[in-house]
Amino acid sequence: MNTELAFAMGEMNRGKELMVFDWDKAATIIRDRKPDYADAYLDGDREWTGGNIYKDGKPNHESYTYLASTWATPMLDIDGDLIECYKMQHEVPKWGSGTKWPKSALNILNGD
Repeated sequence: MNTELAFAMGEMNRGKELMVFDWDKAATIIRDRKPDYADAYLDGDREWTGGNIYKDGKPNHESYTYLASTWATPMLDIDGDLIECYKMQHEVPKWGSGTKWPKSALNILNGD
């Protein structure tokens, strides 16, 4: 998505509640499927928001992601299977665009 369109979408959706990537759901799916890889991104803006979150059998804390939006749906790509994966901001008030592998998700992934 080009910068002008992203800015316009942001302006049109100003004041709406954020959709935030659901790390707990992603961890549950990853734990159950044991994929080769998992990426997370905002639908329609993958190039600028997405990155790898799981590789080589463990969570990846290194790649850049931006995973919250009022208009673009947070997505999980698990071995090519694309899944909507979000909660509304009021459901996870401590999570935001920069949240990466919170303790609750790591606990799920590790079977704790």
